Amino acid sequence: MRRGWKMALSGGLRCCRRMLAWVPVLVIVLVVLWSYYAYVFELCVVTVANTVEKVIYLTVYHALFVFFIWTYWKSIFTLPHQPHQKFFMSYGDKERYENEERPEVQKQMLLDIAKKLPVYTRTGNGAVRFCDRCHLIKPDRCHHCSVCAMCVLKMDHHCPWVNNCIGFSNYKFFLQFLAYSVLYCLYIAATVFQYFIKYWVGDLPNTRSKFHVLFLLFVACMFFVSLMILFGYHCWLLSRNKTTLEAFSAPIFLSGPDKNGFNLGFIKNFQQVFGENKRLWLLPIGSSPGDGHSFPMRSMNESQNPLLANEERWEDNEEEGRGHFMKEMLRRMPTAPPLIPYFSS
Repeated sequence: MRRGWKMALSGGLRCCRRMLAWVPVLVIVLVVLWSYYAYVFELCVVTVANTVEKVIYLTVYHALFVFFIWTYWKSIFTLPHQPHQKFFMSYGDKERYENEERPEVQKQMLLDIAKKLPVYTRTGNGAVRFCDRCHLIKPDRCHHCSVCAMCVLKMDHHCPWVNNCIGFSNYKFFLQFLAYSVLYCLYIAATVFQYFIKYWVGDLPNTRSKFHVLFLLFVACMFFVSLMILFGYHCWLLSRNKTTLEAFSAPIFLSGPDKNGFNLGFIKNFQQVFGENKRLWLLPIGSSPGDGHSFPMRSMNESQNPLLANEERWEDNEEEGRGHFMKEMLRRMPTAPPLIPYFSS
């Protein structure tokens, strides 16, 4: 009986926690709905007198509003991607791992399992990254989210304003949401400013619209500053091909920690999130390359990158062939000009 009460209480607390998690999203939605009413009706319909100006304001505003809402929706409702089933421990391996009390043996067990997986990052002590809650070998850049209670591929952070974990599946949408939010606030502030001044100095009558216009400029500027800081920070992360977690704690590879381990250069870093199809860069449509389980790295040794090893071996063979060719040509020449010793040395 007591156990049943505890389970019911625990379930009730989880339900309340889920409902409270939507409060920040509800706040944003209410602010956006009010901004829509204040801009469209109180500013454009009531305050703006020029018809052409009204049409231009409303056209540009609704274009930004659609992309703003679209990217916000995608950021909220795009589920985080979890690791593939092959990264999860089998029942037998899990049982052996949990029954083993020696840490060094557990470490070796994880190493043996990880040999079959594309995993190149390690913990601080050189062990394979393992999640003891999900019972899986963590893919590179994967982390466990305590709020979502699961491991998320290329996890960046858990954002309360979208009530979702930002990772491989929706990082592009999150960046677009920040960008269109900044443009949305900037456009409102730029177009409202002249009417704010007119209301302030008394050139327009003191009506109900005055409060909405004055407060609309204040809210737009406040959100613009905060969003611009956040957007600028994520642009910096994008240019370095880092996640928020990697910016605070550098990933550790087989060769050791490397804060720029995934940095491929600005263009390739950008393409790692937005893809190579330029037509999809501005649209909240999934275009990130790969499956989120493995990522290209800045430097890999030959054992990790056979293609690189073959390429270097081919270059060595090519240089060796050129040397043999030059020596054979010089040997067959009847006379040697004065500069030949310089070239042949």
